Amino acid sequence: MTSPRVSIVIPTYNQAAFLKEALESVRAQTVTDWEAIVVDNHSDDGTLQVLESFDDPRLSWDRIHNEGIIARSRNRGTARARADWVAFLDSDDRWRPDKLARCLEAAGPGVDVLGHHLSMFRGDQEVRVHRSGPLAATDYRALLYDGPCLTPSAALVRRDWLGRVGGYSEDPAYRTAEDWDLWLKLARDGARFAILDAVLTDYRVHEASSSRSVEAHRDASLRILADHMAAMDPVTDADRRGQRNRAALVCYGAARAALAAGQGRLAAANARRALGFDPLLGRAWAVALVGLVPGLRL
Repeated sequence: MTSPRVSIVIPTYNQAAFLKEALESVRAQTVTDWEAIVVDNHSDDGTLQVLESFDDPRLSWDRIHNEGIIARSRNRGTARARADWVAFLDSDDRWRPDKLARCLEAAGPGVDVLGHHLSMFRGDQEVRVHRSGPLAATDYRALLYDGPCLTPSAALVRRDWLGRVGGYSEDPAYRTAEDWDLWLKLARDGARFAILDAVLTDYRVHEASSSRSVEAHRDASLRILADHMAAMDPVTDADRRGQRNRAALVCYGAARAALAAGQGRLAAANARRALGFDPLLGRAWAVALVGLVPGLRL
């Protein structure tokens, strides 16, 4: 059997309606020699019926109990992949029809990880365009201190490189930020990145995060930052400053997310935590004030 040019890994759980859109966007690709591997976390909402409705030999699926760790689903799909390139697509996102064609054309022999831009949408409305990169942001230290500049649904990775770095970490402490750790491992070990200047993915924006998810993402990001710093040798004063700055921005991001969800006290608590890392982060002072005074807005 001839190997496909790209293997598409799609983790899903109870998103039958969104999954149908995602699969239709795959089937609409101008490149046709792909395989799609859906890894279902034992959904009970009609996901199986959606999968069975796609009568396409290029589509297969697997079922696992991932215990809420999406990295397990992505790794399970990668283990079944046959192509040299692996593309990840979250089941609530969708691709533009020329996504694979544009990416495979740009993914030459000097590229191991390819990212591109995406459109963030809610309902039928575009919220904004999120630009991946720039290329300088894919340097290991830039990724560590400035944060992730790629999104799984808008990236292709060589399958052998996923094997070299052990794929996505399944550490429960990394949950919600495991993609950042993957980009860090790839950059640290020498993978060559490229950024395609094109919007090729539509990324679905959901309702404001709960306090639990805000705190989980904050804690996962801080843990990844600490673990990568602990493995770094030598550590310079600039590294320590970078670590404090990134930690402050992680907490500030949690504060903004909490504020957007109407959780003022949580926003203020995270803003104060950000200021503990960087007292000169003026934006955090503003969120701390707004979070404590009902009715105030930035």
